[in-house]
Amino acid sequence: MELIISDEISAVCPELHIMAIACKMRNTKSDPLLWEEIARMEHTIRNDCTIEDIKNKFPVKTTRQAYKRLGKDPNRYRPSAESLYRRILRELPLYKINTLVDIVNLLSIKSGYSIGAFDVDKIIGEKIILGVGREGEPYKGIGRGELNISGLPVYRDGMGGIGTPTSDEERTKIELETTTLLMIVNAYSGGDGLTELSEYAIQLLERYVSAINLKLGFLNARTKTEIII
Repeated sequence: MELIISDEISAVCPELHIMAIACKMRNTKSDPLLWEEIARMEHTIRNDCTIEDIKNKFPVKTTRQAYKRLGKDPNRYRPSAESLYRRILRELPLYKINTLVDIVNLLSIKSGYSIGAFDVDKIIGEKIILGVGREGEPYKGIGRGELNISGLPVYRDGMGGIGTPTSDEERTKIELETTTLLMIVNAYSGGDGLTELSEYAIQLLERYVSAINLKLGFLNARTKTEIII
């Protein structure tokens, strides 16, 4: 799978760094030990952060700035990491979807990055290109229905959009039956901390979904060298 950053993104978001992880894995409905880790992270966030602080958390802030540069209102189309923080601070429980999605949510609230997760077997073609959403482009966000992605950063496969920092697309979503994962971390604030986050992500994947054949790659908007996962 080849991952490419388009010129229209690199021109507007030159500090963008991407981390991608692919693996074979075995998903489950839920894992109580994982949820203990999530609960500890929620507790830390509630103690250390307020609603007013969220927008200034650097990874969230820079993602919001990217939205504004692309012409999207981040208050109407919040990055997913910001939405998770706001849910935690409103004392609402995070959704229990399945273990793999729960891992992605934990990584997102730990780091502040919006993270895409895709079932590789549902991806069309061998290239994924990060571009900008177009007016009227069809896109069904997971749990959101039709989503106006005009002005949003969007990953596209051979059929169309599969992921934005606001919501992934229904067509390639992670389900209980998923056996091959592609995870993409969107760091509009630069690459600091991505190596450490990748190490933690791999630990979680190996521990909770028995990940094997792990592949890791990094890509940034300045060099734009394609990575193959």
